[in-house]
Amino acid sequence: MTSQHSSPPEPSRFITLELIRKRSEHNAGLVSTLEELALHQEELQSIGAVLGRTCGKTLKILLLQNNIIERMNASELKFFKSLEYLNLALNNIHCIERGSLSGMECLRKIDLTLNFIDLDSLEASVDELGRCQSLQELFLIGNPCMGSLDSGSLSNQSQGWSGCRAYVIAQLPNLEYLDGQEIKRSERITALQQLPVLATQLRELAQKR
Repeated sequence: MTSQHSSPPEPSRFITLELIRKRSEHNAGLVSTLEELALHQEELQSIGAVLGRTCGKTLKILLLQNNIIERMNASELKFFKSLEYLNLALNNIHCIERGSLSGMECLRKIDLTLNFIDLDSLEASVDELGRCQSLQELFLIGNPCMGSLDSGSLSNQSQGWSGCRAYVIAQLPNLEYLDGQEIKRSERITALQQLPVLATQLRELAQKR
């Protein structure tokens, strides 16, 4: 009888020193002083520990869109003290984990377009975003919680929770732009007035997920 052997699982792909050096040619390959790094379409499953330990103190822009990253791990992100812009669009993130942004004292913009943040993880995710006092711009469009815009207009939002934008705005007082749309003073006042009802509605919807 012929026995069949299954292939061993492929190792998790994360950011290596070799990959960092390859993508830092614009900085003469100097990793320790790197301020911007683009690592999109690398099939990365996680960030790993190497990037933060090698250039976490100097990196200001980190572009990780279009990978298959599943988690925002606090142990991997705590080193990025100078990061101002983090792009994680088009990944597999379901939740912004507690403590994942606590070390990012300068983060002003985070793009989470087209991930998998749903209503059952929205409250925890927004709570973590609220710990980042410097955050001014956020993209959540294309996540199950927010839905998508059919033609770039807030009036044409499809799917998602209709109260999501107002809930996020009310919970993040320092935020200036959400999904590319400026947050007007009047919109924030209305969102704050609606917050108690929205919070209750969110918890009810999350339990059904």
